[in-house]
Amino acid sequence: QVQLVESGGGLVQPGGSLRLSCAASGRIFSIAAVTMAWYRQAPGKQRELVARITGGGSTNYADSVKGRFTISRDNAKNMVYLQMNSLKPEDTAVYYCNTGSTWVESLRGQGTQVTVSS
Repeated sequence: QVQLVESGGGLVQPGGSLRLSCAASGRIFSIAAVTMAWYRQAPGKQRELVARITGGGSTNYADSVKGRFTISRDNAKNMVYLQMNSLKPEDTAVYYCNTGSTWVESLRGQGTQVTVSS
C-alpha cells in the first residue's frame, strides 16, 4: 500500500515563506514516472489543484499561485516539494499531495495545515 505523508506547514505572516514536503512510501518502486501534484482545501471551499509536476519535471500552476509557488521533486528520494513564497491570507488551507492526473482518495494523507495571518 502506498502512503503519502505531508509535512512543513505552519503559521506564517503575510509575505512569508514555507516549504512543504511530501514523502511517498509503501509498496512502490518509484514515483519517478508518476505525475504528482499539490492540492489544497480551505474551510467551506472545494479542493483545488495548486501545482502539478510530471515525471519529466514539467510543471503547471493555478493562476492564483503562479510566480509565488514552485513545485519540485526528488525521484531518488520519492519526495515532492512545494516552495511557497509571498504567502497571502487566502493561501490558508490544508495542503495535500496526491497524483497529478486525478485525485486518488485512497492516497489521501493527513495533509499539512498552512495558516497565513498577522
